[in-house]
Amino acid sequence: MSAGRAAGAVDALGPGLPVSLSEGPGGAVGRGMAPDAAAVAAPVLVVGAGPAGLAAAAALGRRGVPAVVLERADVVASSWRGHYDRLHLHTTRRMSALPGLAIPRSAGRWVSRDDVVAYLERYAAHHRLDVRTGVEVTAVVRDGDRWLLEGTEAAGDGEPLASPHVVVATGYNHVPAVPAWPGVEAWPGTLLHARDYRAPAAFRGRDVLVVGSGNTGAEIAVDLAEGGAARVRLSFRTAPNIVRRSTAGWPAQATGVLVRHLPVPLVDRMGVVVTRLGVPDLTAYGLPRSTVGVATRVRQGTVPLQDVGLVAAVRARRVEPVPAVVGFEPDAVVLADGARVTPDVVVAATGYRPGLESLLGGLGVLDARGLPRARGARTAPGAPGLYVTGFTNPISGMLREMRIDAVRIARAIARERAGAGAPSVGVAQR
Repeated sequence: MSAGRAAGAVDALGPGLPVSLSEGPGGAVGRGMAPDAAAVAAPVLVVGAGPAGLAAAAALGRRGVPAVVLERADVVASSWRGHYDRLHLHTTRRMSALPGLAIPRSAGRWVSRDDVVAYLERYAAHHRLDVRTGVEVTAVVRDGDRWLLEGTEAAGDGEPLASPHVVVATGYNHVPAVPAWPGVEAWPGTLLHARDYRAPAAFRGRDVLVVGSGNTGAEIAVDLAEGGAARVRLSFRTAPNIVRRSTAGWPAQATGVLVRHLPVPLVDRMGVVVTRLGVPDLTAYGLPRSTVGVATRVRQGTVPLQDVGLVAAVRARRVEPVPAVVGFEPDAVVLADGARVTPDVVVAATGYRPGLESLLGGLGVLDARGLPRARGARTAPGAPGLYVTGFTNPISGMLREMRIDAVRIARAIARERAGAGAPSVGVAQR
């Protein structure tokens, strides 16, 4: 696909133009020109037109720093468009807005998937963001005092796009992760990842096993039970920390913001009290209380499960908790306690990987889990000008964290550019 405009930005900005190298008084800026001979306003290249990328570009623009957003899909917010129909944010409307534009009150307190997509489209248009779709960055490579973005040759007149500053915002939930269960290839049933689940209609009257007791797995299980599935089981490896989404109008997110920087043992103890007061014990139904504290689990990368119907569904026995899946046989799914169940469908709500290895793997900026060593306004050693955002899932809310990161990244880049001329090669601004 050729480089184009994101749908949300076309109306405000007009049709897209070809991308080219930035030009100085003597024509196209060459690689040999000194930085002070080129426009200091060489644009920042932002990879990804999801909320993190759009927020970073908008925050940069508000500081007078031009930015170009590169998106491999043909629209902004492509990942959000693919989420299941039932999805609503677990964070409040007010604390989920990105820099410079509130989410409208009409979206309600808990914003739906469709309203998030509409907001992100409006956000790109409101900030007049330069979003170029159909451009898939395959690798980020250091070249002297700038970064080359491989895979962008078609958008850069045959040469990779380049900039002294790059913001990688391709998303925390990027590559679906499905366990390599023994025997799964011979199992005749239907196996799909949660990414491919949309609504319960296709599963009406069927026996479904949902694997994964995070927020996605729990919501899909409830959706199936309410939507007419004949039987719904929810498989879990570790009992989740269940919290109420709000209590007497006070959102769980607000508590997360308040306790985020407190000592982990203290928050774990507080979580035990809050859970026992607000959530009934479901041990008799096969779902025991977690023995690992809330803050400890967050440090391990797992946020609490916010109850939006699971507790009631389990107590009504419309969703049956079962142990972890350990393997498949031709006629059954094997559970950790040795039981064998025979679902028609298995939905793997088993999470995602960031998938940054191919993009950044050769730069030494990723840890053993494939996550960035530095994020927000900090850059990794040996990678000046390379920023990453949107790769955490904090208890205080992912969108809130993206907003904070965007402002800090924009401030850092603006200060750096104010102190020294930017390298000379970039992409033309419209």
